[in-house]
Amino acid sequence: MRAQSDTSHRDTVAVGVIGLGMIGGGVARNIAAAGLPLAAYDIRPDAADGLDGVQAPLGCPADVARASDVVLISVVDAGQVREVLAGERGLLSTGKRGLVVLLLSTVALSAVREFAALCARRGATLLDAGVTQAGDGMLVSMVGGPADVVERVRPVLDAFSTAVVHCGQVGSGMVTKIARNVVTYASWAVVREATGMAVRAGVEPERLIEVLDKAVTGGTDPLFLLRDHLDAQGVIRRQAAYIEALAQKDLAAAQELGREIGIGTPVVDTVRPWMSAVLEGRYGAPS
Repeated sequence: MRAQSDTSHRDTVAVGVIGLGMIGGGVARNIAAAGLPLAAYDIRPDAADGLDGVQAPLGCPADVARASDVVLISVVDAGQVREVLAGERGLLSTGKRGLVVLLLSTVALSAVREFAALCARRGATLLDAGVTQAGDGMLVSMVGGPADVVERVRPVLDAFSTAVVHCGQVGSGMVTKIARNVVTYASWAVVREATGMAVRAGVEPERLIEVLDKAVTGGTDPLFLLRDHLDAQGVIRRQAAYIEALAQKDLAAAQELGREIGIGTPVVDTVRPWMSAVLEGRYGAPS
């Protein structure tokens, strides 16, 4: 493959991608398919092999910065992001002003603030863009940063996103991604605990799946309660005492079953004392 060179006198936004792994590679491929000028960097010289329309990586992040108006970072952790930005041959070493950096890597909020301040000192703007898979190689992008900058780079975001959600100022995209991850991993834990209980008691997991798939209630939808709380006509708060009594009865039965079959119920044990606060919207609310 031929290495990319700087692009000048262009009418469309030029894009760079740092990191051509599972996320970054798909992003780069979709950006190339959208016809946007593209430069890339990865520590693996052959990282672009098999990525349609993506040319061989340039020599360092600084080379990508020189060729780009917007650079997306998709690396493993905060340490790698820091090196990409501030390393000897990092994006910011060029002194190029007006560069927009889109951070796709999931890092702590404190790291997002650090990187935003670092970019600002060098005349660049950082947007945090937490992403999650949406199918067909596309992503849902949760973006934090100034609205005008988000709109300026929207053609880039649209190239690889089925939806672009502007969540607020810098850091809010990562907060939304972290909260989304909590829902995902906590839901997995709940399902594994419930399935383990059912299987130990002699019920095949396929039967549990069948029931959950066909149940008409929204109770197993992780967003059911949140949507009800946000709805002015929602009924959960008004019926909290009644529902909490049912929940206490049902969760007590789960604990009793766990003891009988010799299986722990750590999720149930944690949730049960908080059910009143959960139903009334006090659990997890700012104090």
